[in-house]
Amino acid sequence: MRCAACIDRIERGLAKVPGIAAARVNLSARRVRVEHDPALSDEAIIEAFKTAGFDAHVFAGEAAGPQRSTESRRLMLALAVAGFASMNIMLLSVSIWSGAIGPTRQLFHWISALIAIPTVVYSGMPFFTSAVAALRQRRTNMDVPISIGVIGTTAMSLYETATGGEHAYFDGAVMLLFFLLAGRFLDSMMRARAEDSVAALLRRVPDEATVLIAGRHERRKVELLAPGDVIFVAAGERIAVDGTIVDGTSEVDRALITGESLPERVTPGSSVLAGTINLGRPLTVRSTAVGAATAIADIVRLMEEASGSKSLYVRIADRAARLYAPAVHSLAALTLVGWLIAGAGFHQALLIAVAVLIITCPCALGLAVPIAQVVAAGALMRRGVLVKDGSALERLSLADLALLDKTGTATLGRLDPSNLPTTERERSILAALARASRHPLARSVTCALDGVEPAEVTAISEISGAGVEAYVDGVRWRFGRPDWVGAEREGGVTVAAFGPEGGESRLIAFADKVRPDARKAMGELKALAVEARLISGDDAKVVEEIATHMGIEWKARVTPAGKNALVMAEQAAGRRVLMVGDGLNDGPALKAADVAMAPAAASDVGQMAADLVFFGDSLDAVPVAVRAARRTMRVIKQNFALAIGYNVLAVPLAIIGAVTPLIAALAMSGSSILVVANALRLRSSAR
Repeated sequence: MRCAACIDRIERGLAKVPGIAAARVNLSARRVRVEHDPALSDEAIIEAFKTAGFDAHVFAGEAAGPQRSTESRRLMLALAVAGFASMNIMLLSVSIWSGAIGPTRQLFHWISALIAIPTVVYSGMPFFTSAVAALRQRRTNMDVPISIGVIGTTAMSLYETATGGEHAYFDGAVMLLFFLLAGRFLDSMMRARAEDSVAALLRRVPDEATVLIAGRHERRKVELLAPGDVIFVAAGERIAVDGTIVDGTSEVDRALITGESLPERVTPGSSVLAGTINLGRPLTVRSTAVGAATAIADIVRLMEEASGSKSLYVRIADRAARLYAPAVHSLAALTLVGWLIAGAGFHQALLIAVAVLIITCPCALGLAVPIAQVVAAGALMRRGVLVKDGSALERLSLADLALLDKTGTATLGRLDPSNLPTTERERSILAALARASRHPLARSVTCALDGVEPAEVTAISEISGAGVEAYVDGVRWRFGRPDWVGAEREGGVTVAAFGPEGGESRLIAFADKVRPDARKAMGELKALAVEARLISGDDAKVVEEIATHMGIEWKARVTPAGKNALVMAEQAAGRRVLMVGDGLNDGPALKAADVAMAPAAASDVGQMAADLVFFGDSLDAVPVAVRAARRTMRVIKQNFALAIGYNVLAVPLAIIGAVTPLIAALAMSGSSILVVANALRLRSSAR
């Protein structure tokens, strides 16, 4: 699958097969989701793909990364070969243009032929194979006229060289390939990003698990597991299946799924999900879902569906491409016939027809979108914003409402401690206890006490679900849950307690800080005519305090389903929604929104659901991305205008014979360079 014509061919072709309800192509992942009658076999579906002109096999969860990497390498090598050849042939052409005649000119033509012919064969292969596959199916695509133009120009140049002709156009054929390959390579880069994030999430699920069979521990591949198997999960190990705890009490890190910094306490009967980490004691889990049936696999499928969307302007280019091939073929054929009727010789008429094919080559049109997206993505990356999907820039440019989640988005998602001990002795004891635990609150205290020398302690131990204890000079000190330490918990605040046995305990409060520059960022969004609101599932008091600080409206106690409903309600009212959030709680809303952003500290699921990911602590990334997106769309519109204007001016000149194939190739290259130069203005777009 290479372009929108391939998508259209597959979806339309499969829809005609009895028993297939629908087919949805994900071009980035090179996969097709087929909804079909259970009675229809996999072999019948694969045969339907062959009828449409494509080889296919059943997806078994394997990573497509190596295949994508191989394709990118081939494109890059083909581009490099075409670039090297075009530079060398152009040097020879300059000598011919400067006045080389007779044997010298012929020698330079033959040297150009020796460079151009293997280059055309190698670098043109992506276009030739696609064109041949299309013609075998009795259809055309954009690669058909490209292939005819390149092969025709090369063949005519070889004929001119062999017969001692004055003109050869090897430089035009090779430059044509260079610019076409540049556009295809840039487009491939943008498409690969969404797939990479999917593969990264899938790699978080273990390949193997320990199965309990008649009291024995046996390691098995996850694909060999089945619902009902009993799995042993050691402390610190990732859980390989969705299941229910049969035995054991521990804490599970669900940050991969939810983005929640605090671990969840689990006991017999609790549910656990594949990809999460067992932080405490060993667990025995009875699997309820494995492999493609797990929650994380469902999330991957959900995000792949979301990544299948294409930019409005890419779709316009695709629709133009669908009509392009027959229109260009007809135009070139009519030009050839017209000149023959007018009395021109076959050689002259063929030269003019080839010039028409070359000058109508869609290089500039093919570069218009990907070059602008790549340059803008590079500018945003330098400002700490990763663009995962080029079409997101188009959708972001239209956003007029930003909905921000609270925890981890409007705030930093880090629980910073306050009311720490002030005496050197107590601080050193607390530092020793905190360093002995993997609990997020303990790690937070360790960071806050960085530089404090830990006290010498004995018999230190961590009690799952309670905290850490140790002895100092014969006295037992504890750090952990307030009721375990012997202190009263304060309502509505995340706290831990620290103190000696029988002595006075200290409550250590933990609070999540609002991101720096949050108020300034919201003001910039307002200046861009983007309304901002804070939505959260937390209590109204906490949400109101943060929203007031940021200077925006707010809504509290909003469930994940409520966030999703809110997004859809705003869209129904005609708003274009930007959702900024993280984790599974935001998953439905992130997917439903027109465009989504997530902080880099979000869960892998949150990052995967998002179209853009921002790094650093500042919310300034949001207005920066909006400004860059709007500038990008202005440049894309300009690029389309330049590409279309070039064809409107150049094609009539080619038809009347005022343009040779060489001039056509130079004009085509010039239009491509103009489009690239215009897009390069976006290097400073992320300001």
